[in-house]
Amino acid sequence: MALELHIPPCISTPAHPFHLPPVDKPLRIQIEGPLVSVQKLLPGITWHTDIRFHVFPQPAGPELAKLTYEKIYGQKVRSDVAGDMVVRDEYLGWVMEERPITRIDYYGVTFDHLVPADDRDPEVLQINIIEMDDDEGAFANKYLLFSVDPAEYTGKKVLAVPRCCQTRKGTQDRGRVNDGVTEREQLREENLMES
Repeated sequence: MALELHIPPCISTPAHPFHLPPVDKPLRIQIEGPLVSVQKLLPGITWHTDIRFHVFPQPAGPELAKLTYEKIYGQKVRSDVAGDMVVRDEYLGWVMEERPITRIDYYGVTFDHLVPADDRDPEVLQINIIEMDDDEGAFANKYLLFSVDPAEYTGKKVLAVPRCCQTRKGTQDRGRVNDGVTEREQLREENLMES
């Protein structure tokens, strides 16, 4: 059974403008976290983890983006609105200690919401999924700006927190996320030229 994705309200007064953003605001959104947490949200999703034959996006990508979109905007993705939700990039955290490399332990997806195709540097909302089952909330209570009771989440929901409510400031999020999308576009173009 899938657990609920939970994005708590912003603790700042006034709330950060991207937590939660207005539906008409163009925004690039990245959500990422431990694979075990993503699997709680999307049980049964197939993962393609043969590093030699990388699949983009992973089947989880559009599903995690859709789930996040619905939590952020309180509505379903609007298929009749151009650019309402477009998967642009993903991050796979490969377990490098094993050979052959066939396993990931971290996953993230980046998607655009109403971002014009020619905008190479849109504003970014970074959301981190916080796993609490393995440490009884110790990481969450150390790196979030609010207290968390893991009993509220275990077996019920998965916590996802925008950067504004974390101790990390994310000063490089915009550049890192936008560079990732640019690299993905360049790779796609190179692959098209080779085929």
